[in-house]
Amino acid sequence: MEGTVFAPALEGIQHVKSEAGEILTKPFLEVCKHILPVIDKFGAAMALVKSDIGGNIARLESKYSTNPSEFNYLYDLVKPEIESKTAKGSSSCTNGLLWLTRAMDFLVELFRNLLEHQDWTMSRACTEAYGKTLKKWHGWLASSSFTVAMKLAPDRKKFMDVISGNGNVEADIEQFCSKFSPLLEENHKFLASVGMDELKAS
Repeated sequence: MEGTVFAPALEGIQHVKSEAGEILTKPFLEVCKHILPVIDKFGAAMALVKSDIGGNIARLESKYSTNPSEFNYLYDLVKPEIESKTAKGSSSCTNGLLWLTRAMDFLVELFRNLLEHQDWTMSRACTEAYGKTLKKWHGWLASSSFTVAMKLAPDRKKFMDVISGNGNVEADIEQFCSKFSPLLEENHKFLASVGMDELKAS
């Protein structure tokens, strides 16, 4: 494998914005997809997160594919739902984008923890990231399933070895976090502007 498992996502991030600075649907979803192989390396601990991310990408992609030119920009998937007042539906694209962004927040926070707290176990890095990101949006059931899953987190050193490939994994994690976070922040700002950033899981 050339470079680390982050290499395809880092390459993809360069193409996420249009010349006018707007987030493009397909490239943004592609970057999220490129992170799925990284999640795979966590094994069972991340099965929930992976299926959640995969499901939300599929939902947004399926809507995008019905009219790629109309939905070229990411937020154009959401605007019609806001206008028709269907954005809060559990199968809406708005909901899909919100939860995809939150799951990505969690992963960015987790990767940051791995960089900044070399002495933490993987399980602690996951739990701390969860507490800072997804936890406040989850109900009791999701929260307890998550807590159980985190106990299955792999050994930190083994994980880092596996995702390193033949590249500099710490530099790639650093780059991924610093370049991807602003895109997630933009999503939150947009969702907040249409009153959708505070939705909790039912």
